[in-house]
Amino acid sequence: MQYPVTHRDDIVETQFGTPVADPYRWLENDVREDERVRAWVTAQNAVTDAYLATLPGRDRFRARITELYDYERVGPPWRKGDRYFHQRNDGLQNQSPLYVRDRLDGPARLLIDPNGWSADGATALAEWAPSEDGRFLAYAVQEGGTDWRTIRVLDVDTGAGLPDAVQWVKFSGLSWMKDGAGFFYSRFPAPASGETFQALNENHAVYFHRLGTPQSADILVYSTPDRPKMGHGAGVTEDGDWLVVTSHEGTDDRYEITLVDLTQPGWPARTLIPGLEHHWSCIGNRGTIFYWVTNRDAPRLRVVTLDIAEADPVAAELVAEDAATLGGASIVGGMLFLSYLVDAKTEVRRFALDGQPLGVVPLPGIGTASGFGGEMDDPETFFAFTSFTTPTAIYRYDVATGQATPWAEPKLAFDPADYTVNQHFYASKDGTRVPLFLVHRAGLDLTDGAPTLLYGYGGFNISLTPGYSPTRLAWLEQGGVLAVANLRGGGEYGKAWHDAGRLANKQNVFDDFIAAAEYLVGQGITTAGKLAIQGGSNGGLLVGAVINQRPDLFAAALPAVGVMDMLRFDRWTAGRYWVDDYGHPSVEADFRRLLDYSPYHNIRAGADYPAILVTTADTDDRVVPGHSFKYAAALQAADIGDRPHLIRIETRAGHGAGKPTDKVIEEAADLWAFAAQWTGMDIA
Repeated sequence: MQYPVTHRDDIVETQFGTPVADPYRWLENDVREDERVRAWVTAQNAVTDAYLATLPGRDRFRARITELYDYERVGPPWRKGDRYFHQRNDGLQNQSPLYVRDRLDGPARLLIDPNGWSADGATALAEWAPSEDGRFLAYAVQEGGTDWRTIRVLDVDTGAGLPDAVQWVKFSGLSWMKDGAGFFYSRFPAPASGETFQALNENHAVYFHRLGTPQSADILVYSTPDRPKMGHGAGVTEDGDWLVVTSHEGTDDRYEITLVDLTQPGWPARTLIPGLEHHWSCIGNRGTIFYWVTNRDAPRLRVVTLDIAEADPVAAELVAEDAATLGGASIVGGMLFLSYLVDAKTEVRRFALDGQPLGVVPLPGIGTASGFGGEMDDPETFFAFTSFTTPTAIYRYDVATGQATPWAEPKLAFDPADYTVNQHFYASKDGTRVPLFLVHRAGLDLTDGAPTLLYGYGGFNISLTPGYSPTRLAWLEQGGVLAVANLRGGGEYGKAWHDAGRLANKQNVFDDFIAAAEYLVGQGITTAGKLAIQGGSNGGLLVGAVINQRPDLFAAALPAVGVMDMLRFDRWTAGRYWVDDYGHPSVEADFRRLLDYSPYHNIRAGADYPAILVTTADTDDRVVPGHSFKYAAALQAADIGDRPHLIRIETRAGHGAGKPTDKVIEEAADLWAFAAQWTGMDIA
């Protein structure tokens, strides 16, 4: 490959007595602000596009993924007042419009269509929330994939927009006052000019916006200026009496809880649970009795109550910790709905408000269920269900009868019976038993091993559960195998599983992924010459690290929006939050661990590397694209074999949320064509 020539600077910094070279630091600069970086991006995309255009499977994958995406997708309805709000995509719309119904079986009225907001479809409808009576809707506009939001308000009766506009909102929910006078949100101070997509996010604060007033009049409700690294989310209780502020400092699930009394003048705040020691999430309340999910004295979580009328409330256990991991909870129709992960599969159990078990919610199969929202006295709730071979369907659950009935089911362009899904367990390097999902065509001939895509994440307490993807189905249709490994660092088995894959234990994640690859080869499912690996964000770090550690084990690698420079990740936007999983580059012990596996710093000259297609986007302000830029430049400069080491840089896109359907299809076609080329897949 003839790669663009990338300028190298002579930058070497000594940290804790160790010299660290960083010749491509200039690529950290914002592509919008630096002409040199912009030219580099253009040159790299030209080389990558020219190569991808030669791949025989690209057009076939694009056409088939487009067909597979062309089906109706409906989100769960959210009831407020007598109205039901939900999103719906007719198939190939770049963004999903929002509809409202005056009754559940009534006609859907278009409320917001974001597809007309920009010519390229890259301006998205993000978070949205109707007022309690369903009269108003607050909604977030996401421009070009950024994490920044602008909040606007709509009159649901007329469909007319109000003049209200709230800017510099990020990592925020939207929660209305009970009377509909306004809503609470979280924001950062406006960044300095030229630093919108790179400046550290600090001094998060909760504000109240009253309808019909300018943002300059918004009320500061809660902030921690003495602790600028704290982030804050806020939600109004169903009775409208309290604002529950949940504060955190990193990505770890350790929270501080503050209650703001909305019934008292001046909205006095009381820190109910200080210290950032445990997970606490509020399920709801009845008067002064509040229901919580916590991992205090329960690594796999339990449900407790606190009576806030007491000066020093003591947790009373309602539902004890289980062998399965508690993943979500809600109170609807006077009962608890608790969603558990049982070996990374969903099981939903019902309980009375005194903790007595009431049975299991029947699900359509083995997969992932989500939703179960609603209010204390609602007669119904809704949930979404999906599996590796079943697109998301929406079900209405009757609380009184315990019956679930389909509300919105997609029409399929394939037969799920044509595919098999199995769960395997394999031993990692230290003997730990790790789950692995395997999906492929029924009756697939594995005599010589099949082209296989191994996906992993392994971090931030995030669990990988079964879910349908039209892009993945296109890979399976061509005789490929999909393998999804539930690595340590995730949340599949609670706090202990997370802790076993972070900080000083981060190498366990890489060992688990390598062991998954070795298992697939050892079982004859694939061979090293037919194995591709994929991961995004923290999963991009995973892919970059294991390539360096075992380049011989893979034919192709697809690291997406990855954290590739582990010595400088905490200097941009939300990177400072990640120290809970990675550690502090400024602390010597952490620095040495990070340097040991940082993808950018450990490329092994002289080794034969797999084919690599790095992907990122110019507006990614979660994991800034400089990570991938520097990593790709280092790959191309190293003596690591003749296979291509390319970078694909999307424009007007970010970390993933809000990406238009057409960009998703184009990117997936490129990825699968690249992986197919280097795993020997025969494209039909």
